Amino acid sequence: MTIDSLHDAGLRAFASDNYAGVHPEVLAAIGAANGGHQVSYGDDVYTERLREVVRERFGERAEVFPVFNGTGANVMALTSVLPRWGAVVAAATAHINVDEGGAPERMAGLKVLTVPTPDGKLTPELVATQAFGWGNEHRAQPLAVSVSQTTEMGTLYTPGELRALCDFAHERGMAVHVDGARLWNAAAALGVPFREFTTDAGVDVVSLGGTKAGLLGVEAVVVLDPDRATGLRYLRKLMMQLPSKMRFASVQLLALFDDDLGVRSAAHANAMAARLRAALESVPGLGFTQETAANALFVTLPIEVADRIRERVRFYDWDRARGEVRWMTAWDTTESDVDRFVAVIREELGV
Repeated sequence: MTIDSLHDAGLRAFASDNYAGVHPEVLAAIGAANGGHQVSYGDDVYTERLREVVRERFGERAEVFPVFNGTGANVMALTSVLPRWGAVVAAATAHINVDEGGAPERMAGLKVLTVPTPDGKLTPELVATQAFGWGNEHRAQPLAVSVSQTTEMGTLYTPGELRALCDFAHERGMAVHVDGARLWNAAAALGVPFREFTTDAGVDVVSLGGTKAGLLGVEAVVVLDPDRATGLRYLRKLMMQLPSKMRFASVQLLALFDDDLGVRSAAHANAMAARLRAALESVPGLGFTQETAANALFVTLPIEVADRIRERVRFYDWDRARGEVRWMTAWDTTESDVDRFVAVIREELGV
């Protein structure tokens, strides 16, 4: 039986990097890992090689746990650094707060303590507004900080900013988690190795994104300080995130590390976002609300215009009340895709 394609492979949107397909080199890696038998549940040669590569990229103590999705990675990571009475401080816009269906609180039983931010970024001063009350039995104990890299607002933490946050947190006995759904985009934008803005900055545990980088339903938890993050070997099964045929998850992550495919692909996505912004920077009737540090653009324009554009090229509202929308580029966005989108936007704006 042959299954024909049910979609237009030429269709492009600017709604989410999740819309993009699987990178051809990743598909080839899956094919290379197929055939014959390999021990299940992570005792295969591909997962062992992944462990070696992760230690090379993140540090000699790093441990990696492939999982199915980002929510699972975040919940697992936070559970590993928090007791049942623990709370995590996060930006109000954080994915763990607004886009995970309450999973961190319902599945892990932890409390999310949120902080309003103008750009999605936490600072020691902002964390301090929630980091108090230790020993108070009436308050969930703030014992972790979670930041997104890149943030939900498309902004970026420098290694120095992360080091300041980690120092602040560790001085107060708090662990630091990074939601790295777009960590590859951050690495490409910063132009430094992963270790420099994770392990060397003092981060304890990372949710390493894969799906947005061109993988087929694979993410990972990377433990950087095994003394702070415990029990992942058991939590992964407990939280229904343990792949049986793990070789096919691990080989996809290996493909991103091989020849820096993940960083190169992310750099391309970032460059397409920069191209889009440059083409629209001076267009009347349109304004940018955040810096474009990676592959996300936040834009205000008349709602009725946004709705007309969306009928032709799909994207999402961010804050409809203020006419703010989000445009995302992906590893497979082309210059022609960007130029066509710019033409549609200008046409609907009448400029």
